[in-house]
Amino acid sequence: MSSSAADTDRSPPAKKARTEPNGNTGTQCSTSSIPPSASLEVSQNGMANAENDIDEGLYSRQLYVLGHDAMRRMGASNVLISGMRGLGVEIAKNVVLAGVKSVTLHDTGDVTWEDLSSQFFLQEADIGKNRAEVTLPRLAELNTYVPVNTHTGGMDDEFLGKFQVVVLTNSSLTEQLRINEFCHSKGIRFVVADTKGLFGQIFCDFGENFSVADPNGEPPISNMVASVDKDEEAVVTCMDETRHNYESGDFVTFTEIKGMTQLNGCEPKEIKVLGPYTFSIGDTSGMSDYVRGGIVTQVKVPKIMKFKSMKESIEQPELMLTDFAKFDRPGQLHIAFQALHEYFKQNGSLPKPRNKSDADKFVAIAKKINDSSAAKVELDSDLMQQVAYSACGDICPMAAVIGGITAQEVMKACSGKFTPVNQWLYFDALECLPEKPDEKLTEETCKPRNCRYDSQIAIFGEQFQQQLGSLKYFLVGAGAIGCEMLKNWAMMGLACSEGGEITVTDMDTIEKSNLNRQFLFRPWDVQKTKASTAAAAVKRMNPNIKITHHEDRVGPETENVYNDNFFEGLSGVANALDNVDARMYMDRRCVYYRKSLLESGTLGTKANVQVVIPHLTESYSSSQDPPEKSIPICTLKNFPNAIEHTLQWARDQFEGLFSQPAENAIQYATDPKFMERTLKMPGTQPLEILDLLKKTLVDEKPASFQDCVKWARNLWQENYNNQIRQLLFNFPQDQTTSSGALFWSGPKRCPHPLTFDTANTTHLDYIVSGANLRAEMFGMPHNRDRNAIAKMATAVEVPKFEPRSGVTIATTDAEATARQNEGSLDDTDLESVQSALPSPEKLKSFGIRPVEFEKDDDTNFHMDFIVAASNLRAENYDIPAADRHKSKLIAGKIIPAIATTTSLVVGLVCLELIKLTQGHKNMEAYKNGFVNLALPFFAFSEPIAAPKNKYYDTEFSLWDRFEIQGDMTLEQFLKYFEEHYNLEITMLSQGVCMLYSFFMAPAKRKERLSMPMSEVVRKVSKKKIPPHVKALVLEICCNDKDGEDVEVPYVKYNLARP
Repeated sequence: MSSSAADTDRSPPAKKARTEPNGNTGTQCSTSSIPPSASLEVSQNGMANAENDIDEGLYSRQLYVLGHDAMRRMGASNVLISGMRGLGVEIAKNVVLAGVKSVTLHDTGDVTWEDLSSQFFLQEADIGKNRAEVTLPRLAELNTYVPVNTHTGGMDDEFLGKFQVVVLTNSSLTEQLRINEFCHSKGIRFVVADTKGLFGQIFCDFGENFSVADPNGEPPISNMVASVDKDEEAVVTCMDETRHNYESGDFVTFTEIKGMTQLNGCEPKEIKVLGPYTFSIGDTSGMSDYVRGGIVTQVKVPKIMKFKSMKESIEQPELMLTDFAKFDRPGQLHIAFQALHEYFKQNGSLPKPRNKSDADKFVAIAKKINDSSAAKVELDSDLMQQVAYSACGDICPMAAVIGGITAQEVMKACSGKFTPVNQWLYFDALECLPEKPDEKLTEETCKPRNCRYDSQIAIFGEQFQQQLGSLKYFLVGAGAIGCEMLKNWAMMGLACSEGGEITVTDMDTIEKSNLNRQFLFRPWDVQKTKASTAAAAVKRMNPNIKITHHEDRVGPETENVYNDNFFEGLSGVANALDNVDARMYMDRRCVYYRKSLLESGTLGTKANVQVVIPHLTESYSSSQDPPEKSIPICTLKNFPNAIEHTLQWARDQFEGLFSQPAENAIQYATDPKFMERTLKMPGTQPLEILDLLKKTLVDEKPASFQDCVKWARNLWQENYNNQIRQLLFNFPQDQTTSSGALFWSGPKRCPHPLTFDTANTTHLDYIVSGANLRAEMFGMPHNRDRNAIAKMATAVEVPKFEPRSGVTIATTDAEATARQNEGSLDDTDLESVQSALPSPEKLKSFGIRPVEFEKDDDTNFHMDFIVAASNLRAENYDIPAADRHKSKLIAGKIIPAIATTTSLVVGLVCLELIKLTQGHKNMEAYKNGFVNLALPFFAFSEPIAAPKNKYYDTEFSLWDRFEIQGDMTLEQFLKYFEEHYNLEITMLSQGVCMLYSFFMAPAKRKERLSMPMSEVVRKVSKKKIPPHVKALVLEICCNDKDGEDVEVPYVKYNLARP
């Protein structure tokens, strides 16, 4: 489907048509046009004039990174980006996606062959045209909320004064100093970014009084208070369930303190950490005595940063370290970039690729600058020579790394969110060069060919370009990381020659929230498949790319598609996945087929990169993050103390009310073994499941929407009044434990029942959403008339409730689990429930269906129910309520995401891909990385070597295996290992099937020993071996010649095929 005016129906609400001047700054400017679907309700940046709201449907994942306040400040910022080569367009792309007020593109130059290796919005047909003007319409498509202008003239003070942030990417040092002097004096945030070959530079000057509202972007830490001293240097002790995680210098305030109430809502107090559970807060000697309770919460206090002008900072640089293994590199590159500017000034061009004479001139200039510099270093002449050799180069991965960081700095400059670079940042990827580069690369091999890869050939030579072109790569995922990966690969020329091919798979379709960071997609692509749309988009960027798209999930069910033939033909695999299970599956496949794996992930401003290299490194699965901490059952059921608890309870309610009952009913109607399985469950579970089934199909089956409202109203009463009254009946407010302590203390918050009121918006939200979801489950139409539903709810006669004696309530998880699994089952009750159920035959046409939770549709009542259910329970327990935005993050388990981090991390991945293509065998050349752009923080390390094990004198790692050619009998297989490896197999398994063991019954052992191995597998697994399977993976346990257990590799048993 092609883009047209009609396609814009699926675009995000467009900005209000501007009535004021559009910010053009001269006769040499042009502006992107507003799409015909532009409405009059929303202004630029997705902000409505009246409420200054933000389009949460589009910006949702970014909002969880930046927050509403930072987004609004960005929405007031006009940004100038000068230089539209690869780096400039990378910055512009990320800034436009982020949603600033406007972006102006400046460039006086025309498109050349050299631009096409990294500038993804330029094509061969654009050569000779102005870079900014060609880029404008393609960039403007990314975000209809952000007006994009161009300027192709000079940049005088009047022009510069119209912007809040100025970014220079392709300018002389003289121009940088001039513009910075003006910007520094006027309080305009100023950024310089540059890449030269494998070297990158960023400089930030945000003025002499820049306020950082939130230095790290982490949510404020809260802890429960156990005690507070009354002292001149008072010590606060937190509950010892978890460490408080504060640092000295943090500021905190208090709520809910009993006794020492002067602390409640106090001005933020600076703390000094004394231990993992204690810290001091200063003088409390004049306050009341502390009695009990309280919550201490971190307060983010703005930090003021003072930036030097560029002129001053060149001589007295603050240098950020991006790689601790290159401690002296920033100082060296600080001189090198000045020398490149001087070389260009003297010669009118940069040093030619691999030209020894030009390199010598450059090194001489660098030495001269260094000798006269106040920031003098012990100059590394070899490094300077490499700078000269690659200075003409311009590759997409370097633009992605530096562009991602720079775009985040622009957003910091606009919003005050996160800590800026202070003030110089240098980065290099010299390890991407081949080993012994001076022997392998010459001026001849690196000279321009008048092709789109000239700027890459300038660094790596023509032969490397041919290698890249013939690679076959499997990209798993076409979301944010997948889109950036394909863009880089298209620019690099990966799989663009004969023999090359990219296979990309992603089963998802495009949603509106994807458009904010998955930049290959446009509003008119919503509901199309990601893989096909991404493949078509990069084909437009580089028509030579050979790419095949699939919509398959990777897993055991698609091993007939991604089979031996497929994997064995690959050069490597790159993951672009969003879940650990799929990552681990692909990791296992790569280890089995001995293919390299490029693994990466993002979480807000944080990102990581891991390169997995056959026979050298450990695999992705070799080390794992600790599992997420689960919420105890009793905390969820009766003793919540945080909004996370009430939101999880609401999610469980959603599944238990609108999904599980329908699934049980469908299984009961269609699965003949449903009843048999249910009756075999332990404890009281059979009765609970069948009783719920009876309620769904008989007792509470609605005949009208009024019945759905009645059900929701009674459920409200049960959850927020009756159960709370029963809980307080069992455990009164003044209840004490056996030790004399108050029962309702510490993490246990004493609840209070609520009284229903249709005038209360949250109460009615619960009824409206609950009734509609109930109706949907039973195939009835929705009713959105709140007034009518309020009247129906008022008319419901709610049964009276009185707390009862003899009701037991578990106070620990152990009690709750024991009660569920060990409770006695009354056969009479079970029979009664069974007999009341209609026969499955009568339900064949029964229109019931489970409601599957979908967080991103604001019209489906799902989040309405979750928010109302959670906040009502929070009100029961006096827990501060959460708005819809925060509730969606927690209940929907949304991963915060932003385009800048994705750009950076994929750039780093592609640098590792270059090293793999070069064939590096030295692990020190590779870099696993962790980055946090908020701080900013960079940490790189060489990959961890694959651990070695040993049997006899044979060493092996996870990459090694026994490889056996079949087909043998089981007896022959056992003898093969005795004769060839001196190993006695004591147990043999395939998947979950035990094929052989030393303790096996003699008759069974005798039967299997004479059978072919493939037949043993078929017999034990009761499954045929699929025709696409060429080999079986067998696990063996062995004894050595001394009868001792030894650890050995797995067995790849190659099947004999006719």
